[in-house]
Amino acid sequence: MSEAEDKREQINYISVDSAPKRFAGSVPEWQAPKMLAVFTALAATQLWLVNTDVLSQVFPNRDYVFSVHSGRHAIAIRIFLISFFVAFAAFSSGGVRERTFFALDMVLTFLAGCAVFDLANAWSHHLLGSSFSLHFSAIASGLFGFAIYSFKLLERGFMPARIRIEHVPVSQMRAILRLGVTIAIAAAIAIWVGGMELHAVEVIRSWTLLGGIGPGVFLFLPVLFGQLYALAIYDVLTAKTPKFTPPVSVIVPAHNESYIIRDTINAMDRAAQHYGGDVHILIMNNNSTDDTEEIARDTLAACKAAKGRVINVPKPGKSNALNAGLDACETEFLVRVDADTLVGEDNFSRAMPYFTDPAVGVVGGVPVPPGGALFDRARLLEVLVKHGFYSVAMGAVNGVVGIPGMFVVYRTHHPRYLGGFVEGMNGEDTDISLRIGELGFRSVVDPKIRYISEVPSSYSHMREQRMRWFRSIYHISSRCRDLIYGPNLTLRGKVILPYMLINSARRAMLVPLIIFGGLEWGFAFNENTPIVWQSIVAVTTGAPAIMAVLASLLNGVPLGIIALPEYLIFRVLRAYFTLESMLSILIDVRAEDLERVIRLDLVPDKPIRVA
Repeated sequence: MSEAEDKREQINYISVDSAPKRFAGSVPEWQAPKMLAVFTALAATQLWLVNTDVLSQVFPNRDYVFSVHSGRHAIAIRIFLISFFVAFAAFSSGGVRERTFFALDMVLTFLAGCAVFDLANAWSHHLLGSSFSLHFSAIASGLFGFAIYSFKLLERGFMPARIRIEHVPVSQMRAILRLGVTIAIAAAIAIWVGGMELHAVEVIRSWTLLGGIGPGVFLFLPVLFGQLYALAIYDVLTAKTPKFTPPVSVIVPAHNESYIIRDTINAMDRAAQHYGGDVHILIMNNNSTDDTEEIARDTLAACKAAKGRVINVPKPGKSNALNAGLDACETEFLVRVDADTLVGEDNFSRAMPYFTDPAVGVVGGVPVPPGGALFDRARLLEVLVKHGFYSVAMGAVNGVVGIPGMFVVYRTHHPRYLGGFVEGMNGEDTDISLRIGELGFRSVVDPKIRYISEVPSSYSHMREQRMRWFRSIYHISSRCRDLIYGPNLTLRGKVILPYMLINSARRAMLVPLIIFGGLEWGFAFNENTPIVWQSIVAVTTGAPAIMAVLASLLNGVPLGIIALPEYLIFRVLRAYFTLESMLSILIDVRAEDLERVIRLDLVPDKPIRVA
């Protein structure tokens, strides 16, 4: 075992942030497999029933479709969703009564929506002589089902209290114009290519990268985000001034980080030398039981350019350490760095010039894995896609929701004005970036700001990390419900947060969807359906592969493509962790909370550091 791998084995990754006690329950490792077994039994039973002689006459499409549609579909999505709703609710974290009502709420709401859709279709068929496409019906039902799952979980789960979000209107004309033009161009190209008879498309189909889905569908998102990425890079190249070196404070929350804290401080010292301005490092020793404090003090004393001190924070919790550091900060600008992050030599020098623009409020970059461990190669492609491509692209339309706390720079006044970093929930870094954005300030992701961030080297550590991360979107959306349900028309609140919730649902359902597709294909439950396995491969492999290759090339890391097989497998594992994370959310029937959401009542003003 190498020295680096040996250090990773020393990581004590369990903390109070692993599962905030008010908002997350314990999920044994057998919980998700049992849920998937029940889901499989429910799905197989329903698929068999709609194929019997009697019910096949009622449901000729082999799904719960109650009106005549044209064409065909690839999967019985309504049976799938009902099976998932019931199985998920049965194994969610809550009492029997609460889980029963949760299942009924999802199933009945979904069926009611499908009934309205089918009635509209029947009306269209009766009066106009034409009906909706069954393929369109399946897509609409699927998106509706994802939304029901996400928002019912948000409403019925124990979640952080809703707060009032201060929104400062700024002109969105530039962002709207950019978004409108890029969507139009992407749609035109997708339609044009979709109508062409290309040999390359047929070859890709034979590799099952497209399955039964047309090439235009796959081209739309890459073309759209490719354009936005180009605009964002243009903004990066034209936004900065050559030199800006104000004093900065760096707060580093550290809990049992003796294995890496020396390397972390030394990396910041090298960055300080390159920066040239004053750098004050504040190591926030958060209830450590190892020799983190002693190592940090000795390393800070030996620094060549940076100065610093260790501040003991006895109350456990990363946000407690962050807020203590925020209180101790004496500079106009604040850099947050995780204790297991090794900043790049030019990180301070590249980040600070953005703040010469008074409209910029947050600056971040792209984390890269150290390499050499089990998940590092897959993680490399993941960060290139998410942070090096999508986050950069969203900056072109001022649509960045959150910047990871591994390395991020703020104006110190903003976190203080907003009450500090929220305590007692997951996702405090995204929460603060989101709310700074709603104050009218831009968040910038510079793909050239790269830093090394530790990646879990074991299955159990990766599981703990991803359950924290994936649960955070619900915590943030609950706390910031004012953006979703409130009157202010913001891109983040009305589009991006709902999309993130629905995408979380899609990811949680990926493994069950693979199982369901296997059932339909393996047992030939619908003889009239297209080849289901091709569509499954297309969704799980084709589109992600295209985006990963594009992100690798745009970020100048072509060798990252070699890790594509590991990345695609990791995506499935990530989806499984998402499912486990959702199972950890505590479920309760709280009518007063549902009524409060409908009435748009907000919690009274109180210290907003508490979730």
